Amino acid sequence: FNQVMISNLMVAIGNHTNIPVDEGLFRHMVLNSLRSYKQQFGNTFGEIVIACDDRNYWRKQHFPYYKANRKKSRDASEINWTQVFEVFNKIKSELREFFPYRVIQIETAEADDVIATLTVHFGYEEKSMHGDLLILSGDKDYIQLHKYKYVNQYDPTRKKWITHNDPQKYLFEHICKGDSSDGIPNILSDGDSFVSGKRQKPLTQKKIDELYNNFDEKHKYDVTFERNKQLIDLTMIPEHIKEQVIAKYKEEEGKDRSKVFNYFIKYKLKNLMESVGEF
Repeated sequence: FNQVMISNLMVAIGNHTNIPVDEGLFRHMVLNSLRSYKQQFGNTFGEIVIACDDRNYWRKQHFPYYKANRKKSRDASEINWTQVFEVFNKIKSELREFFPYRVIQIETAEADDVIATLTVHFGYEEKSMHGDLLILSGDKDYIQLHKYKYVNQYDPTRKKWITHNDPQKYLFEHICKGDSSDGIPNILSDGDSFVSGKRQKPLTQKKIDELYNNFDEKHKYDVTFERNKQLIDLTMIPEHIKEQVIAKYKEEEGKDRSKVFNYFIKYKLKNLMESVGEF
């Protein structure tokens, strides 16, 4: 859900990064995005489930440099991120209270953890009831979940489907390369590479292919491979997080649209009132 909100935020503020967020405009844009997703995909894929990031991610306990540079870049930005996240949290709580969607946020978990856990849950326990599943995100971290044949992925920002012919190999390559946006270096490099400004050791595709096909060669990088696997491979989510995700999903069952119209009146969302049935 943060991805949906941030993409709307960037459209709303344009080049005016040093002005406060217009809460009313932003609320309208986020809700209109959800409405359009429901219209576009609801008939094929069923109900919307909103997966949210929490704070103090459990991955930081395993790797203190995880996403460490994000705060630094936000501090350097003109955008008032404190105010932005206040608005984000307000809209999130409104969705939880007034809308028919299941809104899932688990302490120390990321949206990735929610999505991966539900993907496996639907596959093993509820596939016959739910049919195919759609991950609505442009994040390529989810390609590893394409190994489940019922999983589809659509990037709403670039408006294109994401596919891959070998999700297992993609995951292996992702672990080897690391993820610069999350502060995870490649398996040849030290853990603090991004925060200390060290250059990473180059990792070529030829080297990755060699590792993929040669277990003995890969064995040399057991420690750094396991470091990255813990952070990137979505099968590594702790059991207590997965249990909480499933419990929260079941707890949010049975919500209806009876409060939506009064909510639109309360927040003067006149343009959305005529589309109330589309939520």
